[in-house]
Amino acid sequence: MNENQLPSVAYFSMEYGLHSDFKMYAGGLGILAGDYIKGAKDIGAPIIPIGLKWKQGYTDQKIDANGNPYDSYHNYVYEFLEDTGVKVTVKVRKTDVVCKVWKTEHFGNSPLYLLDTDIPENSDAWITGQLYGWFGEERIAQEIVLGIGGVKAMRALGIPIDVYHFNEGHAALAAIELIREKMSGGSTFEEAWKATREEVVFTTHTPIKEGNETHPLDRLEYMGAFNGLTRAQMERIGGEPFNMTVAGLRLSRISNAVAQLHADTANKMWKEVAGRSEIIGITNAIHTPTWVDERMTRAFEEGGDLWATHKEIKQELIGFIEERSGIALNADNLLIGFSRRAAPYKRSDLIFSQPEVIEPYLESGRIQIVFSGKAHPLDDNGKRIVSNLVAMMKKYPKSVVFLENYDMTIGAQLTRGSDIWLNNPRRPLEASGTSGMKAAMNGVLNCSILDGWWPEACIDGENGWQIGDGFETTDFAVLDQHDSDALYDTLLNRVLPTFYENKDKWVQMMHRSIETTRTEFATKRMLDEYYNRMYIKG
Repeated sequence: MNENQLPSVAYFSMEYGLHSDFKMYAGGLGILAGDYIKGAKDIGAPIIPIGLKWKQGYTDQKIDANGNPYDSYHNYVYEFLEDTGVKVTVKVRKTDVVCKVWKTEHFGNSPLYLLDTDIPENSDAWITGQLYGWFGEERIAQEIVLGIGGVKAMRALGIPIDVYHFNEGHAALAAIELIREKMSGGSTFEEAWKATREEVVFTTHTPIKEGNETHPLDRLEYMGAFNGLTRAQMERIGGEPFNMTVAGLRLSRISNAVAQLHADTANKMWKEVAGRSEIIGITNAIHTPTWVDERMTRAFEEGGDLWATHKEIKQELIGFIEERSGIALNADNLLIGFSRRAAPYKRSDLIFSQPEVIEPYLESGRIQIVFSGKAHPLDDNGKRIVSNLVAMMKKYPKSVVFLENYDMTIGAQLTRGSDIWLNNPRRPLEASGTSGMKAAMNGVLNCSILDGWWPEACIDGENGWQIGDGFETTDFAVLDQHDSDALYDTLLNRVLPTFYENKDKWVQMMHRSIETTRTEFATKRMLDEYYNRMYIKG
């Protein structure tokens, strides 16, 4: 690939996970975006990322004295942001909202442009206050700033753009602005829509239909999101209610899912959407320098002692856990890591589903588990999952840990120092699951349901383990029982004997885990695919 002749790509994302101290991300979507723009910087690819400068970011989620999560927010100031001197204006509820444009390359990333409404000119200064906070009107206002404001920012900065890439449906209103621009130059709506489709590509992430964002057309109109289009035109693009994913699929020339299995799921899910773009699979990847411990890379490349290196990193994780929780785990016993968003389909507490089976191992300490994760501030079901994990920590104080306020720092520690990386979502509801890639490249063995990226990577018993056989059913009681049985079978009859009785095989598997994932699931491969299959027209 010749980077000098590549099309320039405006990459729109609601969140960017670049560093724990930069509160611009909530979870996996942001971590992907952050890794993507670091990877782009590494190879000199002309990716121009656009986002919002969140004053408070996502929730800091702590655990109270009763073991229940609560949310707290802080105002953050970032000295490393550069003032571009550019301001653009969007209309929200018929009122001008001025958006200041900041820039940063502070984390080894492509120049990231962030729009900020927290300036004296605005009465609606809090539009860019909380990431995924509040309710429908605020979300629409944020998406007007990201989409419409983002396109205007590119124009004001004088940055020529060949392709507009929407990372999830949050940015769909950028295409409405592109259509408006063309219509103001004399094109008809049909001509403008057709021409805009040629410029836009779209990534869909959420494999649950109900999880895809919708807004009533009346509310979009009231907020100013129509941006000069008629109600009938908006309904043709996104339906009623207006579905941001459906809009993304209809406004783009090509779309992608974030794993090969997810592409099958997404195509089935959206097959009834007339006029949508094709959905191909481009599997997510990770920024290796951010997530993989250099000591492990060096040991792998130089034929060093993988086990001794892992033990050193594991000991650091155990120190980190003790510092955060007061619990001292045993470095000689199996340590399972499980950290991800607290959502019901991820089944964080599946390992506890048959207490009579798992309890002896937890009480003896032969199995130790460290959990971390946040629930969405408005998700009471997710918070109940967190409370349950905290209750398990109290029940098994020597072998179960929950680390509060999950962030990139915790994620990096766990994916480097655990022995096993456990993942047991309800297939096929995991879109990708990049934490497993981080673990794999650190020699931490995946033990996972065949969902997300794992069906592409798993060589069962050689570079990790599969749980179950890819079974799917919409009867969750049946599915959960099936997968619970499969989890115990894999863990107790395959993982434990290898760990405790066949260290040579374990180390061979660590080597294979690194060998089979370090290139295939790194950002360079992902960027090459985006350019060759999405950005460069065939």
